[in-house]
Amino acid sequence: MSLFSVLSVGASGMSAQRTRAELLVENLANAETTRTPEGGPYRRKDVVFESTAASSPFASVFHSEMQAMGGVAVSDVITDAGDPVQRYLPGHPDANAEGYVAFPRINPAEDMVDLMGASRSYEANVAAISAVKDMIHSSIDLAR
Repeated sequence: MSLFSVLSVGASGMSAQRTRAELLVENLANAETTRTPEGGPYRRKDVVFESTAASSPFASVFHSEMQAMGGVAVSDVITDAGDPVQRYLPGHPDANAEGYVAFPRINPAEDMVDLMGASRSYEANVAAISAVKDMIHSSIDLAR
């Protein structure tokens, strides 16, 4: 396993967690959105990760040294298709004839916990990349 391929795996993890965090923040920002351009309330979005082959920019140089390694990528963004939450607010501009307003099915506490998990996963990838960077620097110093 090449240290450069480990960098590619860490970078793919950081990219995937960044996308996850962006969608979680979007969900939190739209937790009370009752009207969208598509019609109806905002729909919660989630990411689906998949394992991918990690590509290294140094693959041609170190091809004989590299083993098959996997990274992670966002394969899909799923939009919640469930029924929205109905709240009785007769004075609301989006209320139906019975006085109910459709709100997104978003639990802010759950999304905040997921956001903390995405942040910690991102930090773990940063720590792994920093460790590999330190190993590379140590190798260069030893070679002098």
